Amino acid sequence: MNITAKITGIKYEPLLCKKHNLWSFDDIGKAISKEATFLLKINSENKIAISWWVSSKRTRSYPYTRVYDTLSFSGRKVTIIPVMKDEGKDGDRDFLQWDTISLMSLLGVYVIISYYEEAFKSNRYENKITNQRFNILHIKYQIRELLSYQSDALHWNLLQVSKVGEIAKKSLNAYIKISQLLGVEMHSEITAKERIKLLIKGKDAFMNLSRGLAEKAQIREAVTIQPKESLKGIKATLTIKNYLGGYYFFTADEVKINNKDIYLIEGKHTIKGRVPSIGDIKDGLLKMILFTNLKNVKIDDKNYNPIPVLKLTSNKSFNEKVLTQNEKKLIDLLKKEAKFNNFKIYINNSFLV
Repeated sequence: MNITAKITGIKYEPLLCKKHNLWSFDDIGKAISKEATFLLKINSENKIAISWWVSSKRTRSYPYTRVYDTLSFSGRKVTIIPVMKDEGKDGDRDFLQWDTISLMSLLGVYVIISYYEEAFKSNRYENKITNQRFNILHIKYQIRELLSYQSDALHWNLLQVSKVGEIAKKSLNAYIKISQLLGVEMHSEITAKERIKLLIKGKDAFMNLSRGLAEKAQIREAVTIQPKESLKGIKATLTIKNYLGGYYFFTADEVKINNKDIYLIEGKHTIKGRVPSIGDIKDGLLKMILFTNLKNVKIDDKNYNPIPVLKLTSNKSFNEKVLTQNEKKLIDLLKKEAKFNNFKIYINNSFLV
């Protein structure tokens, strides 16, 4: 099933965001080493909310959860994303894609595209590195630039994209040095250089390359059941177009149609707990932000009324009376967020909201 939709703007009130510690600008490197999200005090007048991605790929290390946690901050929200991440020949290598930048623009989040410059050799694998660390001077410079930037996240992010080829070159050179220093074989330098050549050509080349890769990933995901899903309905591709003509390629974990209503279901499953982890739930809530703002939802030119659903399942039976205090607090806040933002929560065999 192939669904198309549009988003003309985002309206959403998050209630599950974590409380953030405040760090000074000079300690940003230390903050990144200790926290996934935090507030950064630039001076007496300026604070920003920071999140950072472990990998440039959106399906690793809960980046959506990290971004979600900054959305309640009233000031500027910034996320730092590595242009690429190479874990060595025995690990993965990921590259930043256009629709990640585009999605952050839609959420009003300013992106700093950066790169790793230090790492340690893995104790478990011969050709793998771990504990990678950003070039902090580069990040500090970009934050200073951002403070004097008066336009919105979209225009800042487009400016970042114009530098993506240059940053990718620095990233590759850093990995060459890491490889030599640690004696670890990395992924092919030739294929990385070919990718960088395309990035240097500019936004359109970056966008077109990413779009093709995203469509392929979307198709793969549409036929794959993940361990954290417990599903009964049909999976579907969901292609969202924004008001600028940009496309986002997602999947709906499960889709059900009832007359003119189409239930767009994001599923999260746990084997051991009564409810999925807070990280899984927040990851699902970022999808709810998208699903609750969809317009012109269609299948084969037929219009439907979208009903977003966050589906939480467990191998254990769900009973609110036996939840721990923390679990009850989580579910209560989740119910409030669902009611406020007009989506449904389905737990195991029934709708909670």
